[in-house]
Amino acid sequence: MQKLVMFALVGIAAQLVDGSLGMAYGVTSTTLLLMIGTNPAMASAMVQLAQLGTTAASGIAHHSFGNVDWRVVRTIALPGAIGAFVGATLLVNMPVDLAKVVMSVLLLGLGSYLLVRFTVKGFDSSRVGQPVGRRFLVPLGGVAGFVDATAGGGWGPIGTPALLANGRMEPRKVIGSVSTSEFVVTLAASVGFLTALGFADIQWQIVVGLLVGGMIVAPFAAMLVKVIPARMLGSLVGGLIVLTNTRTLVNADLVAVPAGVAIGLYVAIAAVWAFAIRHSWRAHKAESAEPAELRESVAA
Repeated sequence: MQKLVMFALVGIAAQLVDGSLGMAYGVTSTTLLLMIGTNPAMASAMVQLAQLGTTAASGIAHHSFGNVDWRVVRTIALPGAIGAFVGATLLVNMPVDLAKVVMSVLLLGLGSYLLVRFTVKGFDSSRVGQPVGRRFLVPLGGVAGFVDATAGGGWGPIGTPALLANGRMEPRKVIGSVSTSEFVVTLAASVGFLTALGFADIQWQIVVGLLVGGMIVAPFAAMLVKVIPARMLGSLVGGLIVLTNTRTLVNADLVAVPAGVAIGLYVAIAAVWAFAIRHSWRAHKAESAEPAELRESVAA
Protein backbone atom coordinates (compact mmCIF):
# COMPACT_ATOMS: atom_id res chain seq x y z
CA MET A 1 0.00 0.00 0.00
CA GLN A 2 2.86 2.37 0.84
CA LYS A 3 4.44 1.75 -2.58
CA LEU A 4 1.08 2.35 -4.29
CA VAL A 5 0.69 5.72 -2.55
CA MET A 6 4.29 6.70 -3.37
CA PHE A 7 3.84 6.04 -7.09
CA ALA A 8 0.44 7.71 -7.07
CA LEU A 9 2.22 10.85 -5.83
CA VAL A 10 4.78 10.46 -8.65
CA GLY A 11 1.87 10.18 -11.10
CA ILE A 12 0.23 13.29 -9.65
CA ALA A 13 3.45 15.31 -9.91
CA ALA A 14 4.17 14.10 -13.44
CA GLN A 15 0.62 14.80 -14.66
CA LEU A 16 0.60 18.28 -13.11
CA VAL A 17 3.72 19.08 -15.10
CA ASP A 18 2.35 17.44 -18.25
CA GLY A 19 -1.02 19.15 -18.00
CA SER A 20 0.45 22.63 -17.76
CA LEU A 21 3.28 22.19 -20.30
CA GLY A 22 1.81 19.58 -22.66
CA MET A 23 4.83 17.37 -21.98
CA ALA A 24 7.09 15.59 -19.47
CA TYR A 25 4.81 12.95 -17.83
CA GLY A 26 6.86 10.12 -19.32
CA VAL A 27 10.22 11.84 -18.92
CA THR A 28 9.55 12.69 -15.26
CA SER A 29 8.14 9.26 -14.34
CA THR A 30 10.84 7.29 -16.18
CA THR A 31 13.62 9.35 -14.62
CA LEU A 32 12.28 8.58 -11.13
CA LEU A 33 11.89 4.86 -11.93
CA LEU A 34 15.48 4.67 -13.18
CA MET A 35 16.64 6.35 -9.96
CA ILE A 36 15.23 3.45 -7.90
CA GLY A 37 16.97 0.87 -10.10
CA THR A 38 14.16 -0.22 -12.44
CA ASN A 39 15.18 -2.04 -15.63
CA PRO A 40 15.09 0.57 -18.46
CA ALA A 41 12.81 -1.40 -20.79
CA MET A 42 10.49 -2.30 -17.89
CA ALA A 43 10.45 1.33 -16.68
CA SER A 44 9.39 2.57 -20.11
CA ALA A 45 6.84 -0.24 -20.46
CA MET A 46 5.20 0.55 -17.10
CA VAL A 47 5.07 4.27 -17.83
CA GLN A 48 3.50 3.58 -21.23
CA LEU A 49 0.86 1.31 -19.64
CA ALA A 50 0.01 3.97 -17.05
CA GLN A 51 -0.23 6.58 -19.79
CA LEU A 52 -2.97 4.61 -21.54
CA GLY A 53 -5.29 5.91 -18.83
CA THR A 54 -3.79 9.36 -18.32
CA THR A 55 -3.61 10.20 -22.04
CA ALA A 56 -7.20 9.01 -22.55
CA ALA A 57 -8.42 11.18 -19.66
CA SER A 58 -6.37 14.13 -20.87
CA GLY A 59 -7.58 13.74 -24.47
CA ILE A 60 -11.25 13.62 -23.41
CA ALA A 61 -10.79 16.72 -21.25
CA HIS A 62 -9.05 18.65 -24.05
CA HIS A 63 -11.73 17.63 -26.58
CA SER A 64 -14.50 18.82 -24.27
CA PHE A 65 -12.84 22.25 -24.07
CA GLY A 66 -12.33 22.47 -27.86
CA ASN A 67 -8.54 22.25 -27.61
CA VAL A 68 -8.02 19.56 -30.28
CA ASP A 69 -7.22 19.97 -33.99
CA TRP A 70 -8.30 16.53 -35.26
CA ARG A 71 -6.54 16.93 -38.61
CA VAL A 72 -3.23 17.31 -36.79
CA VAL A 73 -4.07 14.36 -34.52
CA ARG A 74 -4.87 12.08 -37.49
CA THR A 75 -1.70 13.11 -39.34
CA ILE A 76 0.77 12.83 -36.49
CA ALA A 77 -0.59 9.80 -34.61
CA LEU A 78 0.11 7.01 -37.17
CA PRO A 79 3.82 7.80 -37.79
CA GLY A 80 4.13 8.34 -34.03
CA ALA A 81 2.69 4.87 -33.38
CA ILE A 82 5.07 3.25 -35.89
CA GLY A 83 8.07 5.04 -34.37
CA ALA A 84 6.99 4.03 -30.85
CA PHE A 85 6.61 0.34 -31.77
CA VAL A 86 10.06 0.29 -33.41
CA GLY A 87 11.61 2.12 -30.44
CA ALA A 88 10.05 -0.28 -27.92
CA THR A 89 11.32 -3.32 -29.84
CA LEU A 90 14.83 -1.85 -30.06
CA LEU A 91 15.00 -0.99 -26.35
CA VAL A 92 13.89 -4.47 -25.23
CA ASN A 93 16.65 -6.12 -27.27
CA MET A 94 19.46 -3.95 -25.86
CA PRO A 95 21.71 -5.21 -23.01
CA VAL A 96 20.43 -3.74 -19.71
CA ASP A 97 23.57 -1.72 -18.89
CA LEU A 98 23.71 -0.25 -22.39
CA ALA A 99 19.96 0.47 -22.38
CA LYS A 100 20.27 2.35 -19.08
CA VAL A 101 23.04 4.55 -20.49
CA VAL A 102 21.20 5.13 -23.79
CA MET A 103 17.97 6.03 -22.00
CA SER A 104 19.77 8.37 -19.59
CA VAL A 105 21.54 10.11 -22.49
CA LEU A 106 18.22 10.62 -24.27
CA LEU A 107 16.57 11.87 -21.09
CA LEU A 108 19.54 14.14 -20.42
CA GLY A 109 19.14 15.59 -23.92
CA LEU A 110 15.40 16.11 -23.45
CA GLY A 111 15.94 17.66 -20.02
CA SER A 112 18.59 20.02 -21.42
CA TYR A 113 16.22 20.98 -24.21
CA LEU A 114 13.43 21.75 -21.75
CA LEU A 115 15.79 23.76 -19.54
CA VAL A 116 17.17 25.87 -22.39
CA ARG A 117 13.90 26.17 -24.30
CA PHE A 118 11.78 27.48 -21.43
CA THR A 119 14.52 29.50 -19.75
CA VAL A 120 15.53 31.37 -22.89
CA LYS A 121 12.32 31.55 -24.94
CA GLY A 122 9.32 30.44 -22.90
CA PHE A 123 6.26 29.81 -25.10
CA ASP A 124 6.41 31.46 -28.53
CA SER A 125 2.86 32.10 -29.77
CA SER A 126 3.56 35.02 -32.10
CA ARG A 127 2.55 33.23 -35.36
CA VAL A 128 -0.85 31.55 -35.47
CA GLY A 129 -3.12 30.82 -38.44
CA GLN A 130 -1.87 28.77 -41.40
CA PRO A 131 -2.43 24.97 -41.46
CA VAL A 132 0.52 22.75 -40.50
CA GLY A 133 1.72 20.67 -43.47
CA ARG A 134 2.06 16.86 -43.62
CA ARG A 135 5.76 17.22 -44.57
CA PHE A 136 6.33 18.69 -41.13
CA LEU A 137 3.92 16.53 -39.10
CA VAL A 138 4.78 13.04 -40.44
CA PRO A 139 8.54 13.04 -39.69
CA LEU A 140 7.90 14.89 -36.42
CA GLY A 141 5.50 12.13 -35.35
CA GLY A 142 7.91 9.34 -36.31
CA VAL A 143 10.88 10.82 -34.45
CA ALA A 144 8.85 11.81 -31.38
CA GLY A 145 7.24 8.35 -31.17
CA PHE A 146 10.59 6.58 -31.45
CA VAL A 147 12.18 8.72 -28.73
CA ASP A 148 9.08 8.37 -26.54
CA ALA A 149 9.45 4.58 -26.42
CA THR A 150 13.24 4.40 -26.13
CA ALA A 151 13.53 7.17 -23.52
CA GLY A 152 10.31 6.45 -21.64
CA GLY A 153 9.09 9.88 -22.68
CA GLY A 154 9.61 12.35 -25.50
CA TRP A 155 6.33 12.68 -27.38
CA GLY A 156 5.49 15.92 -25.58
CA PRO A 157 9.02 17.35 -25.18
CA ILE A 158 9.61 16.97 -28.94
CA GLY A 159 6.10 17.46 -30.36
CA THR A 160 4.86 20.39 -28.26
CA PRO A 161 7.85 22.77 -28.65
CA ALA A 162 8.16 21.91 -32.36
CA LEU A 163 4.52 22.79 -33.03
CA LEU A 164 4.73 25.89 -30.84
CA ALA A 165 7.88 27.02 -32.65
CA ASN A 166 6.15 26.37 -35.99
CA GLY A 167 3.71 29.07 -34.86
CA ARG A 168 0.69 28.00 -36.93
CA MET A 169 -1.50 26.72 -34.09
CA GLU A 170 -2.87 28.31 -30.95
CA PRO A 171 -0.88 27.13 -27.90
CA ARG A 172 -3.98 25.54 -26.33
CA LYS A 173 -4.60 23.52 -29.52
CA VAL A 174 -0.95 22.46 -29.67
CA ILE A 175 -1.12 21.06 -26.13
CA GLY A 176 -4.56 19.51 -26.68
CA SER A 177 -3.64 17.87 -30.00
CA VAL A 178 -0.31 16.51 -28.78
CA SER A 179 -1.93 15.14 -25.60
CA THR A 180 -4.80 13.51 -27.51
CA SER A 181 -2.61 11.88 -30.19
CA GLU A 182 -0.33 10.53 -27.46
CA PHE A 183 -2.92 7.86 -26.61
CA VAL A 184 -2.32 6.15 -30.00
CA VAL A 185 1.47 6.40 -29.57
CA THR A 186 1.28 5.01 -26.04
CA LEU A 187 -0.91 2.13 -27.22
CA ALA A 188 1.59 1.18 -29.93
CA ALA A 189 4.54 1.38 -27.52
CA SER A 190 2.68 -0.74 -24.94
CA VAL A 191 1.92 -3.42 -27.57
CA GLY A 192 5.60 -3.42 -28.57
CA PHE A 193 6.81 -3.82 -24.98
CA LEU A 194 4.24 -6.45 -24.00
CA THR A 195 4.93 -8.47 -27.15
CA ALA A 196 8.62 -8.66 -26.22
CA LEU A 197 8.45 -8.68 -22.41
CA GLY A 198 5.12 -10.34 -21.63
CA PHE A 199 3.03 -9.57 -18.54
CA ALA A 200 4.93 -11.64 -15.98
CA ASP A 201 7.48 -9.04 -14.82
CA ILE A 202 5.22 -5.99 -14.90
CA GLN A 203 5.01 -4.44 -11.42
CA TRP A 204 1.33 -3.60 -11.40
CA GLN A 205 1.56 -1.60 -8.17
CA ILE A 206 3.77 0.91 -9.98
CA VAL A 207 1.50 1.00 -13.05
CA VAL A 208 -1.68 1.43 -10.98
CA GLY A 209 -0.03 4.07 -8.77
CA LEU A 210 1.13 6.15 -11.73
CA LEU A 211 -2.23 5.66 -13.46
CA VAL A 212 -4.41 6.60 -10.48
CA GLY A 213 -2.28 9.61 -9.56
CA GLY A 214 -2.26 10.88 -13.13
CA MET A 215 -5.99 10.38 -13.71
CA ILE A 216 -6.94 12.12 -10.46
CA VAL A 217 -5.35 15.39 -11.52
CA ALA A 218 -5.67 15.15 -15.33
CA PRO A 219 -8.79 17.39 -15.51
CA PHE A 220 -7.25 19.97 -13.16
CA ALA A 221 -3.59 19.89 -14.25
CA ALA A 222 -3.88 22.98 -16.47
CA MET A 223 -4.78 25.02 -13.37
CA LEU A 224 -1.19 24.67 -12.12
CA VAL A 225 -0.05 27.30 -14.59
CA LYS A 226 -2.01 29.87 -12.53
CA VAL A 227 0.23 29.09 -9.56
CA ILE A 228 3.57 28.39 -11.26
CA PRO A 229 4.21 30.09 -14.64
CA ALA A 230 4.71 27.59 -17.49
CA ARG A 231 8.08 29.16 -18.31
CA MET A 232 9.36 28.69 -14.77
CA LEU A 233 7.91 25.19 -14.49
CA GLY A 234 9.77 24.20 -17.67
CA SER A 235 13.04 25.40 -16.14
CA LEU A 236 12.32 23.57 -12.87
CA VAL A 237 11.52 20.26 -14.57
CA GLY A 238 14.31 20.53 -17.14
CA GLY A 239 16.94 21.11 -14.43
CA LEU A 240 15.63 18.22 -12.33
CA ILE A 241 15.80 15.83 -15.29
CA VAL A 242 19.33 16.98 -16.19
CA LEU A 243 20.58 16.54 -12.62
CA THR A 244 19.01 13.11 -11.99
CA ASN A 245 20.08 11.62 -15.31
CA THR A 246 23.60 13.01 -14.95
CA ARG A 247 23.72 11.13 -11.63
CA THR A 248 22.51 7.95 -13.36
CA LEU A 249 25.26 8.24 -16.00
CA VAL A 250 27.96 9.00 -13.41
CA ASN A 251 26.97 5.86 -11.44
CA ALA A 252 26.65 3.61 -14.51
CA ASP A 253 29.07 0.69 -14.82
CA LEU A 254 29.91 1.64 -18.43
CA VAL A 255 31.15 5.09 -17.39
CA ALA A 256 33.98 5.68 -14.88
CA VAL A 257 33.87 9.17 -13.34
CA PRO A 258 36.16 10.15 -10.41
CA ALA A 259 34.29 11.25 -7.26
CA GLY A 260 35.79 14.76 -7.32
CA VAL A 261 34.76 15.29 -10.93
CA ALA A 262 31.24 14.03 -10.17
CA ILE A 263 30.80 16.47 -7.25
CA GLY A 264 32.08 19.36 -9.37
CA LEU A 265 29.65 18.37 -12.12
CA TYR A 266 26.69 18.29 -9.70
CA VAL A 267 27.62 21.71 -8.29
CA ALA A 268 27.91 23.20 -11.79
CA ILE A 269 24.53 21.79 -12.85
CA ALA A 270 22.91 23.04 -9.64
CA ALA A 271 24.33 26.53 -10.23
CA VAL A 272 23.06 26.64 -13.83
CA TRP A 273 19.69 25.30 -12.67
CA ALA A 274 19.37 27.99 -9.97
CA PHE A 275 20.30 30.69 -12.48
CA ALA A 276 17.73 29.33 -14.97
CA ILE A 277 14.92 29.37 -12.39
CA ARG A 278 15.82 32.91 -11.30
CA HIS A 279 16.01 34.11 -14.93
CA SER A 280 12.66 32.48 -15.81
CA TRP A 281 10.98 34.10 -12.81
CA ARG A 282 12.33 37.54 -13.74
CA ALA A 283 11.35 37.06 -17.40
CA HIS A 284 7.85 36.03 -16.35
CA LYS A 285 7.48 39.11 -14.13
CA ALA A 286 8.69 41.34 -16.99
CA GLU A 287 6.27 39.73 -19.46
CA SER A 288 3.39 40.05 -16.97
CA ALA A 289 4.16 43.73 -16.40
CA GLU A 290 4.30 44.58 -20.12
CA PRO A 291 0.53 44.92 -20.76
CA ALA A 292 0.08 47.20 -17.74
CA GLU A 293 2.96 49.41 -18.87
CA LEU A 294 1.52 49.59 -22.39
CA ARG A 295 -1.89 50.53 -21.01
CA GLU A 296 -0.32 53.30 -18.90
CA SER A 297 1.60 54.69 -21.88
CA VAL A 298 -1.55 54.68 -24.04
CA ALA A 299 -3.55 56.43 -21.29
CA ALA A 300 -0.86 59.06 -20.94
